[in-house]
Amino acid sequence: MIPADGEAVAVSHQVTDKSFNSEAKSSFFPREDAKSDNAALVSLRASQASENFSADEFSYSPLGEQKVSQPVPNVQEHLPCHKSYAQQQISQQRAAPCRIETAVSASKLPLAEDEVQNQTSTNKVLVRLLDDTERLQNTVVVAGCTPMISLWARASERWHPRLRVHHILANSMAALRSLCRGEVHIAGMHLYDPETGEHNIPFVRKALAGRSAVVIALGVWEEGLVVAPGNPKKIKTISDLVELGATVVNRELGSGCRTLLERKLQEKQIPLHTVKGFDHIVYNHQDVALSVSSGIADVGVSTASIAAAFGLGFICLHRSRYDLVILKEYLEETPVQQLLSTLGHRLVQSQLEILGGYDVSNIGEVVANI
Repeated sequence: MIPADGEAVAVSHQVTDKSFNSEAKSSFFPREDAKSDNAALVSLRASQASENFSADEFSYSPLGEQKVSQPVPNVQEHLPCHKSYAQQQISQQRAAPCRIETAVSASKLPLAEDEVQNQTSTNKVLVRLLDDTERLQNTVVVAGCTPMISLWARASERWHPRLRVHHILANSMAALRSLCRGEVHIAGMHLYDPETGEHNIPFVRKALAGRSAVVIALGVWEEGLVVAPGNPKKIKTISDLVELGATVVNRELGSGCRTLLERKLQEKQIPLHTVKGFDHIVYNHQDVALSVSSGIADVGVSTASIAAAFGLGFICLHRSRYDLVILKEYLEETPVQQLLSTLGHRLVQSQLEILGGYDVSNIGEVVANI
């Protein structure tokens, strides 16, 4: 738990799931020292160099093979025939296909592309698989809004050549709902509950409704007001948004940054409708920064790392723990284990630290068993 003042507190839990060591530990996977890291990397590279790949390993399954996707409510309303989708496999089932336009990460195309061939009278569709089934089976789907996920994914794919990580950009509540619907393996979130003083865990308990999950810390980041270089509006506090007539760019419902903005305004008893631009909505951290840097808005709510990346000013309002939520039923899957096993590596930590505005000293810590 992180108290209201934002100081991180490491929490150790006894892990009872068979995927974990029976001993109590504060990290999902123990961190390795530099010597162990080097030895592991040398061993891995030697293994990769000596491994013999056959041509069959790089061949694709025949086109035209039809697969039935997992049921999706009102699927006919959302999936026109002969359109391309990104399909994913979650726990031995083909998950609901996602439109290409909304399912890509910021850095690469979807990992599995399919074409809807026929719709049935039920909430299922038949698709033509255009990618290799083995690649689909080795894909971990992670939903979340932080750029940390993409960096972590790329590092993990280098260590495990068969592993593929598909990052879907989604706010905290959207990611959690996707996890509950069986559309992703891992949900990333950063929501603060002022009633309990806890991050994420109260929301996870409520959403899972009795299902078992593990909550693992990815890091602590600074959230606050992003302003133009030099802060020309001289914004220093949340009250200045109204007093100085600043134009705000806001995030969508369910995002951690919108929740933070509303909470801070309510603490100062400032009506939401009095904030200029409060209803101007964008859907990710990058668009907040672009709105401010282009002059469309004077201020937005995002993270210190985003502000640094875009050369913007930053006023910290809160330090929030970013967690990964994984259903325990997924922990036995090899791709999920491979991805999580890299959290303790120094290379992953150093890459995340380069972003700035992140404290990754607690990365990999199990903060809750639910």
